[in-house]
Amino acid sequence: MRRVLAAAAALALLAACGRGAPPPEATVFDLAEAYFEEMLALNPVFATNLGDERYNDRLAIDIGPAHRAAVRELEDRYLAAVEAIDPARLDEEARVTRDTFLHALRQGVEGREFPAELMPVDQLFSLPQVLAVLGSGAGAQPFRNAQDYRNFMARMDDFSAWVDQAIANMRDGIERGVVHPRPVVAKIIPQLDAMLRDDPAETVFWGPIENLPAALDAAERAALIAEWRERMVGTLLPAYARLRDFMLAEYLPASRASVGWSDLPGGEDWYAYRVRRETTTEMTPEDIHRLGLSEVARLRGEMDRVRREVGFEGDLAAFFEFLKTDPQFFFTSPDEVLEAYRELKERIDAALPALFSDFPRLDYELRAVEEFRAASAPGAFYEAPSLDGTRPGIFYVNTFNLRSQPRYGTETLSVHEASPGHHFQVAIAMEQDHLPRIRRFASYVGFDEGWALYAESLGHELGLFADPYQYYGRLNDEQLRAMRLVVDTGLHAFGWSREEAIDFMLENSSLAESDVVAEVERYIVWPGQALGYKIGEFALREMRADAERALGEDFDIKAWHSMLLRGGALPLEVLAARNQRWIEAQSAPD
Repeated sequence: MRRVLAAAAALALLAACGRGAPPPEATVFDLAEAYFEEMLALNPVFATNLGDERYNDRLAIDIGPAHRAAVRELEDRYLAAVEAIDPARLDEEARVTRDTFLHALRQGVEGREFPAELMPVDQLFSLPQVLAVLGSGAGAQPFRNAQDYRNFMARMDDFSAWVDQAIANMRDGIERGVVHPRPVVAKIIPQLDAMLRDDPAETVFWGPIENLPAALDAAERAALIAEWRERMVGTLLPAYARLRDFMLAEYLPASRASVGWSDLPGGEDWYAYRVRRETTTEMTPEDIHRLGLSEVARLRGEMDRVRREVGFEGDLAAFFEFLKTDPQFFFTSPDEVLEAYRELKERIDAALPALFSDFPRLDYELRAVEEFRAASAPGAFYEAPSLDGTRPGIFYVNTFNLRSQPRYGTETLSVHEASPGHHFQVAIAMEQDHLPRIRRFASYVGFDEGWALYAESLGHELGLFADPYQYYGRLNDEQLRAMRLVVDTGLHAFGWSREEAIDFMLENSSLAESDVVAEVERYIVWPGQALGYKIGEFALREMRADAERALGEDFDIKAWHSMLLRGGALPLEVLAARNQRWIEAQSAPD
């Protein structure tokens, strides 16, 4: 209740003082909460994912001019307010909040010059896929009563408007030369086809109807089914069909043969901005490319050491082929994959108290990625629990291609996606009621994925990787992140082709070719994002080493982990300063 009241009070103060002047009474916490409250209204799906149900009947037309203007006004207003606050007068948490808030607002302002709204659809996590997850009944959208169903039907209407705006934007993009590469568009069209059936009951959106609440009487059930079917036939499915037809008839022929972001108008500057945004550092693509090449070479040496340890007589390329093809390394069914991760969860959970004193209140559960999105989804990913505590965290494992889920990768993948990786980092931050929500629910790739890779590096300390093949799995995943440094920058700053990127990854790892293709096509549409993993891990390992050197025997690993996890996701430059102040506080005499 205190957070809601603080946000409401700050909003009232802001309104009283006018939209251009910050109230002198507002604290950093007040401003952050007020901003978050306004931001939720502009991002209703994000609110739904948090368990905030006030906007469950809305979709933002976030690629449209009115919405973008509202975001600009919001950012400008709060940027002026936060810049006016003197950091020297703040305590530790308020200072971190101010620094983080400023970082986010300034990045938003900087990103305005780049027309991302002209490429609103991709094969990964754009709104057509997001809506399908919400509307399947397996996502964050609740379907407990008739109003919940009508909320989603209202979202169907908004989606139709979003599709029309997306098509208009993409036509503008065609005129301006801001279009996706052809291999990416070729992956989008089958995804849209999968949403379309003559009978709505054969689509993923019929899931909620198959699970109508038992409390509804027969008349309510019949009315709701009829209304749902009518809205699907009249609004939702035609919107998907319009988008599919446009992508096939107009966008695919106009898509570009090149894949690098630098080939877009202003693309070199755009990519450099994305690198800064995703890594939250000032590293350049050239710096990152060199670092990646060095790491790839180091990890090849470690992999070769494992090859010798297990007595494999061929060279490293032959070892890679052995690991990709020998049946002993692969599961035989999706159920077997999930059971292996359930057993591993018990073993890891028992070892965690040696390194951590903070544990999420909500556990996580394992799920297979849904069939409708499995073909283009990553090998695994994590979904946060709901704010109200009714939905646990979810560790999704993609069982679409069993060859992409080798047995030797299970330990690494589990600590990365679940505990103590993303689940610890996300769920513990959410629970920090004393922090404003812009910190509790923040997401920075450098921190989020850096923490997950750091969690992988704790494997030996958790009693994992005793099997040399499981340790190889750790190296193979680390090699993936190192190769990303080379390939992402290669594609977008050094003119690499899609095929060159695929060949480089196949040559330096035992990843399945299907995984490599999916990875490369992910980097093509999401430039810079994949860089945050390894850059974040480097930063966290360096911060831990700084603390260990400074504190010696007084270094407490549990306390250090708590400092990181309780602070929420932070830009790496903000976290580095926080880490140094923490070291000084631990060193100070009582």
